[in-house]
Amino acid sequence: MKRNALVFIALVVAILAMLASGKYLDRARRHGPLKLVGDVQGVAAPDFTLTSLDGRKVKLSDFRGKAVLLNFWATWCPPCKVEMPWFEDLQRQYGNAGLVVLGVAMDDTEPAKIAKYANELGVNYPVLLGTNQVSDDYGDVQYLPTTFYIGRDGTIVDKMTGLLDRKDVEEAVKKALSSSARPVDVRQKEARVDRKSSASKRDQTAPPSPDAMSTVVLAHP
Repeated sequence: MKRNALVFIALVVAILAMLASGKYLDRARRHGPLKLVGDVQGVAAPDFTLTSLDGRKVKLSDFRGKAVLLNFWATWCPPCKVEMPWFEDLQRQYGNAGLVVLGVAMDDTEPAKIAKYANELGVNYPVLLGTNQVSDDYGDVQYLPTTFYIGRDGTIVDKMTGLLDRKDVEEAVKKALSSSARPVDVRQKEARVDRKSSASKRDQTAPPSPDAMSTVVLAHP
């Protein structure tokens, strides 16, 4: 009897997860134009502004110069629950090196329930409330978990769908951290230096003016 009860409970949980997943997929199908399709490595990550669980407006571009682990998840997603402690550990381990973990909750439920779930798991990174728009911008995120690894320069270095090994996740984090990043003002400064250098080289290779030629001739013994 006890075993039968456990089997029944497992079936109920599985059915509820399937219903929740179906509800999410129905929502995700009602989308507009998609920005990210096909191979997304090297593509600029679409900027967004989402609301965090504590009511702040968070923009992806605020973290330019840092590596971002952008994880789409939901409270009804069992594999997501497996990954989240990994992300907590990685945030602690690589936070000082420039890693920022952002969780995007794609639930159709109250923010208070999402916050309660995140608190119970000890989430130590910002959780943002997902929208159909951000799902569309990231290629119609229908399968959870889906995680984008964004380099310091704002381009996507990797994308993972489904539950993978922690080792794969950490390798993608290292790849994002190792991507080159130069602040905009530094790039602009270097561009100005390059322009000055190019102008100087052009001056050096340009033919001498008639006056300069006459000066050279007169100076010759």
